[in-house]
Amino acid sequence: MTHRPERRWPSALLWTAIFLFSTWVMVGVQGEITEAHVALLYLLVVLGASSGGGRGVGFSLAVLAFISIDYYFQPPYARFEISKRPDWIVLIAFMATAVVATQLLARANEKALEARRRADEIDRLASLGAETLSTGSATQALTAIATVVRDTIGTDTCEIWVHQGESAAPELAAQAGAGLIAEPPPVLPLAVIDPRTKVVPLTAHSRSVGTLVLRHSAPIVLDAGASRFLSALAYYAALGIERVRLVAEAERAEALREADRLKDALLASVSHDLRTPLTTIKALAHDIADDGDERAGTIEQQADRLNRMVADLLDLSRLNAGELPVRAELNAAEDVVGAAIQQVSAAFAGRELRTSIAWSEPVLVGRFDFVHALRILVNLLENAHKYSPKSSPVDIELSRVGPMIAISVADRGPGVPAAEVERIFEPFYRPERSTPDAGSAGLGLSIALRLAMAQGGTLSYADRSGGGSVFTLGLPAVADAAMDALAG
Repeated sequence: MTHRPERRWPSALLWTAIFLFSTWVMVGVQGEITEAHVALLYLLVVLGASSGGGRGVGFSLAVLAFISIDYYFQPPYARFEISKRPDWIVLIAFMATAVVATQLLARANEKALEARRRADEIDRLASLGAETLSTGSATQALTAIATVVRDTIGTDTCEIWVHQGESAAPELAAQAGAGLIAEPPPVLPLAVIDPRTKVVPLTAHSRSVGTLVLRHSAPIVLDAGASRFLSALAYYAALGIERVRLVAEAERAEALREADRLKDALLASVSHDLRTPLTTIKALAHDIADDGDERAGTIEQQADRLNRMVADLLDLSRLNAGELPVRAELNAAEDVVGAAIQQVSAAFAGRELRTSIAWSEPVLVGRFDFVHALRILVNLLENAHKYSPKSSPVDIELSRVGPMIAISVADRGPGVPAAEVERIFEPFYRPERSTPDAGSAGLGLSIALRLAMAQGGTLSYADRSGGGSVFTLGLPAVADAAMDALAG
């Protein structure tokens, strides 16, 4: 929509000819018509000239009509004299009427033209919306937008560039038009950019997403309507870039999901296939031990360790696939804590294990899977024993927090650095300061979190005041009213 002066000279010449012809005809019948007839006819010509040739032509013919009435149709004829005062009134009334009518008609024409432009803009925007919605991909939608912008504004090319971050160069996403080599958008201030190039920033959701660049062989000059329409088209382009970004993110997420699925399938397959040779190794080690070879005990220990890792891998893959069965039943929280303490008692020989349970309060009962909850607590206790000094005690606290039963395991170990807190529940995560032979593959906390979530619970970490870590297992509690109903 490059601004171009309207070509009205043919219409101006036509109405000037009509004016001259009307004057010639009326001069021929000068004695048979009155000044009122002349003024009305001239007024019609002036209005027609204003409509077809514009305001300037209308004003010019109104002045000529004023002079013609005085010269040809008021006595004395063929002289610029006014002998009677009423003649002044006729001339002034005609001139005022012609000027006002010309002005009103010009404004009406401008409003009609603006209405047509608005309608044209709406049609083009509707066409653009249909084009972008019918395209098969986000990139094709951007190309369609660039084409509509180029055709509407009337430039040689239209380019849409996508921002790639602060340190990366912009990338050309779509281009309409040929014959010019696409170059990165100018970074200079708009005041010094080549007038044949127009740069429009693209913003979506208050964020800069790209740049629209118009290039033309002649200077690009846009009127107010074209600038407004270009802004609307630029918003479409910004939304198109957002669509490209969202599609790319969705494709990356789908690729990651597929990779994760293949990883789980591979882990499940490898873990299952490892169980048979491990069972054979352990059986052979047991036979060798009967012959008195002390190395058989080491073989059995390592086979057991590998067996636990294989079991963890299988459980992780089943949890990710949602195939590990969970049986949520009514259980007392004290029972699962007692079972966990008993299970780790051998490993905790010589270390103090302190419990904090409010015995005066009602028994805390929840609806959870006893076996899975026990596994989570045992894992937390073993980690506390493994990563804290043997001289420091490990504390277990049982309490009711809102609708949840909270079981906390606290130690005096080194804790978790702030930069690693978000990673401790990821599969295969191990602290940076742990030794390579730490006795685990870094699956315990990841499995514990998934087991807690599978039964409607939570597992969280917090720094312990004075140093150390606090892991809290949250399990769904049963309301006191429900307990009373069960007891009744």
